Amino acid sequence: MESALDTTADTLRVTAWRDYDEAACALPGMFLGSLDLTGPEASESDRLWELGARRVALPAAVDLTATGDLAGARRTARALSLVRDLTARAVLVEWDLRLDPSRPDDWQSISHLQPPRTLHGTPEPDSALSTWRNGHYLGKCLWRNGPGFLQIRDRRWGNLQRFTADEPHYRRAVGELSYGAPQASVAKDALDGFTEEKLVLHLGPLAWWVPYRVSRWTQEAMAV
Repeated sequence: MESALDTTADTLRVTAWRDYDEAACALPGMFLGSLDLTGPEASESDRLWELGARRVALPAAVDLTATGDLAGARRTARALSLVRDLTARAVLVEWDLRLDPSRPDDWQSISHLQPPRTLHGTPEPDSALSTWRNGHYLGKCLWRNGPGFLQIRDRRWGNLQRFTADEPHYRRAVGELSYGAPQASVAKDALDGFTEEKLVLHLGPLAWWVPYRVSRWTQEAMAV
């Protein structure tokens, strides 16, 4: 399901290569160049993967302080969504993150994403970034649709937490939130429940869905 927002208005420019390794990326034919992503957000990671991208760099920092208006919130949600969806594909993402100093621990809510190159807006950025890098692995916070239910598996806080919902409006809420939705447009009990479990990130007027649907398994699915 797509977000309730029009997700084709903004352009996100990235740089991409065909390999993870820097030395390999320097070889002829490995550089895919700068690419403008203008299509629906839900298809952007698929497009990059099909082009052969295995390393993607975002030139501008993802700025959680720039979400005061709807346009800024949409830009931030779009960039975060790309990082999330590429992380789910085990693509190497090079990005930078600026936290809102009034919410310096927000990085913990998105610590299942590929760790950024730099982290700003928290009192001890080097320590936080080291913790993020050392604790990162694929499958740390994911969700899946089963027959008639929604399940989230979350290990961001160390232990495994599992949440299962079979109410249709919870499943609709995930579809709405996936790429950012106005908070008022989402069923209140679903949004409140997801917020309590830190499964959504509030970006000004928008709420954004944190877990990813994993696209590549690093171990047997039952172990994840």
